[in-house]
Amino acid sequence: DITNRDAVHRVMADIEMALGPIDMAIFAAGTYVRESINHFSADQLRQMVELNIMGTGYCLETIMPAMVARGRGQIGVVASVSGYTGLPGGGVYGASKSALITLAEALYPGLARKGVTLSIINPGFVKTPLTDKNDFPMPFIVSSEEAADHIAKGMAAGKFEIAFSWKMVLALKLLRLLPYPLYFAVTKRMLRKA
Repeated sequence: DITNRDAVHRVMADIEMALGPIDMAIFAAGTYVRESINHFSADQLRQMVELNIMGTGYCLETIMPAMVARGRGQIGVVASVSGYTGLPGGGVYGASKSALITLAEALYPGLARKGVTLSIINPGFVKTPLTDKNDFPMPFIVSSEEAADHIAKGMAAGKFEIAFSWKMVLALKLLRLLPYPLYFAVTKRMLRKA
């Protein structure tokens, strides 16, 4: 259970005991639930924070000290392009992914100084059983094989941000730069009919 600190610590200790020191770890804790202003749930928000943020946090807490002590290692944290900006229906999910991006940005300089490489992985839509449940358009969706290839190449190159597909990344980064009146004119068009 990734939302249980002790369970995460036990699993990581078991892995290191069986395989030795961990040189590379990619943490991809996460789920997605679409929220609604008509049925907003703080419980849903708490569950998203516990899995998407705290689950990753427990993994980082477990692995970072050993890597820092050895002066080497590589960590990948999977967030999402949804963390770039607030989109209707994706606020709870996006907020959790935005928190991971901010956390990675803050940890990067200190880890780099200690010889540990940190990458933030920001995928757009990836075809998985989770996205198969979506009932809305998913522009620029990539296969899980394409996503794995992007991640492997980015990790091998030691990139800080590994983001794809480039069209989705560009669209959302540009959207974030708009002044709020223009930004909301665009995002209001994303609202579903009541």
